[in-house]
Amino acid sequence: MKIVVAGTGYVGLVTGVCLAKVGHNVVCIDINEEKIYKMKNGISPIYEPGLEEIMVEMHEKGNLNFTTDYKNSYKNADVIFIGVGTPEKADGSANLEYIYKVVDQIIESAEKSCLVVIKSTVPIGTNKEIELYINEKIAEKGIKIEVASNPEFLAQGTAVNDTLHAKRIVVGVESEDAKNILREIYEPFNIPIVITNRESAEMIKYASNDFLALKISFMNEIANLCEIIGANIEDVAKGMSYDDRIGKKFLKAGVGYGGSCFPKDTKALHWLAENNGHELKTIKATIEVNENQKYKLLKKSRRKFKSFKNLNVAFLGLTFKPGTDDLREAPSIPNMRVLLDEGANIKAYDPVGVENFKKIFKGEKNLKYVQTPEEALEDADVAFVFTEWKQITGVELKKYKELMKKAIIFDGRNCYKLEEAISANVEYHSIGRNTIFME
Repeated sequence: MKIVVAGTGYVGLVTGVCLAKVGHNVVCIDINEEKIYKMKNGISPIYEPGLEEIMVEMHEKGNLNFTTDYKNSYKNADVIFIGVGTPEKADGSANLEYIYKVVDQIIESAEKSCLVVIKSTVPIGTNKEIELYINEKIAEKGIKIEVASNPEFLAQGTAVNDTLHAKRIVVGVESEDAKNILREIYEPFNIPIVITNRESAEMIKYASNDFLALKISFMNEIANLCEIIGANIEDVAKGMSYDDRIGKKFLKAGVGYGGSCFPKDTKALHWLAENNGHELKTIKATIEVNENQKYKLLKKSRRKFKSFKNLNVAFLGLTFKPGTDDLREAPSIPNMRVLLDEGANIKAYDPVGVENFKKIFKGEKNLKYVQTPEEALEDADVAFVFTEWKQITGVELKKYKELMKKAIIFDGRNCYKLEEAISANVEYHSIGRNTIFME
């Protein structure tokens, strides 16, 4: 079976690498020649733990190849996976431009019937629309192309493991042929397969992501109330986690979610519902809570500092979470803008996100990037923690005390225990817990 994967971002590349890992012969396509050159030379275009090693291994083995030549690749393909981005538009709806670019290339190049599998996150009904679009265009070729939905459920930072050892594989099909082809492809994974129609598969993806985002926003709301009434959000979360109906994951309070999935998927489903005359009140609230939560640390700091002009700020963590260099919707970005606008002198640290951050904040004279958290803390008037990298959580609070002018810390990820803050005699502000003041 000739398998082709369109797109070499998080979804496409991880899909291609993992399909090759279980024994399939895979060709990955991208229009970016530089990315293809890097991958052929063993360099992954994205930061994802474990991905590059398997990519190199499979390429050397000969069952994973990379090319920009879509015409020859799609010409006789049996199965084509589409894993390109579907970023949000200004109104919150999903932008399907990149998917349709691939679809048009398939229409142009295909010379035999095949199965097109959409792994990208798309609005409900998109797979059906794409199939109608394709077959209308290729009718004169005398071939038929079927479209199946096969949404991904990977998380950045654990994407390889999430693919090779998924809890389930969701497949949305409209024929026995498509079902059997995908069963054969996924048989080596030995993972339960949930088979539905295409619309249900599309909705499973949105409902899953949006429910997890809802849990995060719910816990942040509870955390904000905990601060007012004197409860501890970590104790609350622990007490909740013993209930199997709730579970223990996604109960950690912080400064909101970011990344490539939750922000755009909540907005896309909210837009889709409104466009169909229905309001998803829980999703609307999830989005609003998350937007407000991003500024939680700044709001707290306003009680201490009326302005950040000429203050030295240690800014710890840039990516939206550890294990990735992704900055999409990262809380660090809007907070950095506010601090820079007010004239703060900032030293920022992140183990992998700096180069991407530089593309957003170009030519900022008051922003310096440093190699260690300790460098950022030296002579700082205040420290903000936005990402719980182990390189950051590994710095003891007594080090803050030693290096800063005065140890005033705003921790957006609850990296430290309150007892540690008391022992270190620092001023420590966190999320959903009591503030610790210096003696």
